[in-house]
Amino acid sequence: MPNSDFLAQPSLPRPEVGADDAATVAEHAFGLTGRITELGSNQDRNFLVDTGTHRYVLKIANPVFAVEELHAQNAALALLAGAEARIPAVLAARDGEEVVAVEVRGRTLHARVLSFLDGEPLTDVERLSAEQLRTLGRLSGSIAAGLAGLRHAGLARTTQWDARIGGDVVALLADHVLQPAKRLAVVAAAEAALAALEPLRRRLRVQAIHGDVTDDNIVLGADGPGVIDFGDVADGWLVAELAATVTSALHHQPEDPLAVLDVIEAFHAEAPLDDADLAALWPLVVLRGAVLVVSGEQQVVLDGDNAYADENRAHEWVAFDVARRLPFAEVEAAIRARLAQGDSQPDAPALGRLIALDSTDAHLADLSVTGHDLDEGRWQRAGFEDAVLGRLCRENGHALTRYAEARLTRARLDRTEPSPTIALGVTLDAPAGTVVHAPFAGELRLVEGAWLLQGDAIGLWLDGLSRPLTTTAVDRGEVIGSAVRLSAQLSRVPGWRPPAFVTPALPTAVWRAVSPDPSDLFGVDLAAAASDPADVLSRRDSSFARVQEHYFAEPPLIERGWRHHLFDTRAQSYLDMVNNVTQIGHAHPRLVRTVRDQWALLNTNSRFHYEELSRFTERLAEVAPDGLDTVFLVNSGSEAVDLALRLAQVHTGRRTILAVTEAYHGWTVGADAVSSSLGDNPRALETRPDWVELIASPNVFHGRHRGLASGPEYLAELDQQLAALDAAGTGIAGFIAEPVFGNAGGLMLPDGYLAGVYERVRARGGVCVADEVQVGYGRLGHYFWGSAQQGVVPDVITVAKAMGNGHPLGAVITRREIAESFAAEGSFFSSAGGSPVSSVVGLTVLDVMRDERLQENAAEVGDHLAARLRALGERHPLVGAVHGMGLYLGVELVRDRATLEPATAEAALVCERMLREGAIVQPTGDGKNVLKIKPPLCITRESADRFVDALDLVLATI
Repeated sequence: MPNSDFLAQPSLPRPEVGADDAATVAEHAFGLTGRITELGSNQDRNFLVDTGTHRYVLKIANPVFAVEELHAQNAALALLAGAEARIPAVLAARDGEEVVAVEVRGRTLHARVLSFLDGEPLTDVERLSAEQLRTLGRLSGSIAAGLAGLRHAGLARTTQWDARIGGDVVALLADHVLQPAKRLAVVAAAEAALAALEPLRRRLRVQAIHGDVTDDNIVLGADGPGVIDFGDVADGWLVAELAATVTSALHHQPEDPLAVLDVIEAFHAEAPLDDADLAALWPLVVLRGAVLVVSGEQQVVLDGDNAYADENRAHEWVAFDVARRLPFAEVEAAIRARLAQGDSQPDAPALGRLIALDSTDAHLADLSVTGHDLDEGRWQRAGFEDAVLGRLCRENGHALTRYAEARLTRARLDRTEPSPTIALGVTLDAPAGTVVHAPFAGELRLVEGAWLLQGDAIGLWLDGLSRPLTTTAVDRGEVIGSAVRLSAQLSRVPGWRPPAFVTPALPTAVWRAVSPDPSDLFGVDLAAAASDPADVLSRRDSSFARVQEHYFAEPPLIERGWRHHLFDTRAQSYLDMVNNVTQIGHAHPRLVRTVRDQWALLNTNSRFHYEELSRFTERLAEVAPDGLDTVFLVNSGSEAVDLALRLAQVHTGRRTILAVTEAYHGWTVGADAVSSSLGDNPRALETRPDWVELIASPNVFHGRHRGLASGPEYLAELDQQLAALDAAGTGIAGFIAEPVFGNAGGLMLPDGYLAGVYERVRARGGVCVADEVQVGYGRLGHYFWGSAQQGVVPDVITVAKAMGNGHPLGAVITRREIAESFAAEGSFFSSAGGSPVSSVVGLTVLDVMRDERLQENAAEVGDHLAARLRALGERHPLVGAVHGMGLYLGVELVRDRATLEPATAEAALVCERMLREGAIVQPTGDGKNVLKIKPPLCITRESADRFVDALDLVLATI
């Protein structure tokens, strides 16, 4: 029988062998009797045989494996016997053979027995200590070194764990990953790994390897660590042995993946890695993770009762996910730096000057997130870094970029992974013929188009150096050429160039060790100031009232916005899916210029006379529903609601306000009084003042009556409540509600509900207030005002948020007679409400919305986004419903679609994981289980798709 070939026979269900069968084989073939317990295995059947005095492992192989393969495994055990680690011993059968043929349920299988190694599997340790990681690496390396001389016919086999065919295995089994988003992530990561491995394949050393020295197969006992399960012994790449070991360690400390450097360093001490190994290692870790994921899913399909395979799937995904998120080149740099530190090296020499030009801060370009040269989206222009350097050079004689600066110019929008933004080198723009000197002694040679000056324990990589194409030894201070545009990067890894730009995935200290600060080369401090989000958060908490919450447990430090994107100080972009305050997009150039120009002219209060106020209030009256012709200007939605309630009470001469439960209207005394959202105030229902009459929220998803046709039922209940008020002689001042429940995540009201309520309230002389602060002003796309969706015209509209695009601006729009009623309580004044700056802000927002067709965009992109979100519900049971319209949407997450139990914890986890995916979304609703989706109205279809793709993957991994 030929050796096994997984690609020829990829389906390997375990043979049908029960405990009774195993007992028969153990006794008849090996003379062993005792208690039989099945052990885990992906493809074979393993049983613990406890005789009372000794314990053994009975291994019954999958029939696809040839006898020669089993003998090769035994040969490996024999070769390693007496090694540092405990190794199972082979027990001969009754007939003296190490492998015997046995009949089980009418099928010929092959069995053997090994000694059982006592101890606890390393996989059961939640977090591995540094010593345990080193033990894992040392054992893997010593096994690899010990097997280097093994030659056996049974080693020439093709297993699914052979890294050389990892791409074929992933392609063959990928369809077993049922969630499309997970499958796409696995395939994409495998393809990237294969591309990185392609130029290295011929250089990777092949020998006999264990293939699975992992946490599953290391046992910790009183007699020291042991290595078990030699079922994957075969010829393979030496470095693949380490890749398997590293992959198994990742799920133990996913938040600190560089902890595996201890594994790698310990392996290297036993089985030294060469240059090709180091370049191939992380791609192989990613590929191993991908193979584990697809193989685990396949095995569960093939062998539904395989608890071992089923239980491993979760941590195999974690290991894969951690590995795929780290750029290959960056991990390689960290590995090389760690191994270089382990080698005895002289101290790096003191650095001399590379150029003789005197530099000050004025010569330094600011390409960071806060650099104003990059305003108005200029950072996106091709060649803009060169343009900034060129301008500075013309103004100051020469220019330099900064070291370790996170450059906005390198940020990627709609990213699927972290952007490499942090510069590890610097660039000089100088007059032609600027002389370049050697800052230390060494050998200067040309390497792949760049010059390398390699000295003792330090290397300097130079691009743009003009000199003869010769290798030469140079002394410190010697002229080595000239330059106009010169890029310089230091390296502590001899002969190897670190990446020019890196992501924030690894700690800053790693890069300072790999590619040190080159400031001494230029005689000026070039190091960009490091941002510390945790320190800033601590300062915030010490001076800013903590009841003013912040998003996320460890929030990024956001310092710039552009359109529907936000940027942290590491120049990482985030899709802003939660900011209905920023209606027309962040940093809109037209709005920035208008505000700047107006502030240069005048900003005062509305008791002064200036045209901007008249122009703005005229425009608001134009866009308001018919009959609403009079405007009050304030600073916020809370103030607008508060004023609207006072207008209703003054106009009617009554106090009682009807308000629906589950609603949020603001933080002022009046606005808070009509707010009953338990998500914002757990005591809301028990602390309402006596002038607020709460009525049942017409929640069409989980209210007493459900569905958009439930309006008559809710109105019937309202009739009973109104009858009781009438009987008690309680007059109604007004009714307030959002026309779409924003706080519930864009929940639509029942058809005809507001028309019915307004009719009943007006019949009693009350005023109807539509709180449009969150959902109005074009956000619904198909309607400018939410009340229009319900087919009603309110008596009073409150609006804020969107109208100021982040500037504090709010309004109350009503009929003239209601507005004039306020005179009974004196005049009204808001210091900043309607100021010249506020007025031009409001006008510009309306102009941009009109000129850029943002309401139409809300309809088009919103409809597409909603359709894609609803499609997620077809494959993710956690998605209970998608609410809303236009660009005010809510994805309600539930644990059970029948009971609608809120998935509160899951929603919080989704938001945290979406941040990692480069998207900002937050929960809302009384159960904090509705993902509120309300981005700036300029969001593109492409960004909407990126958001849904990310959410699809996150939901698939919850």
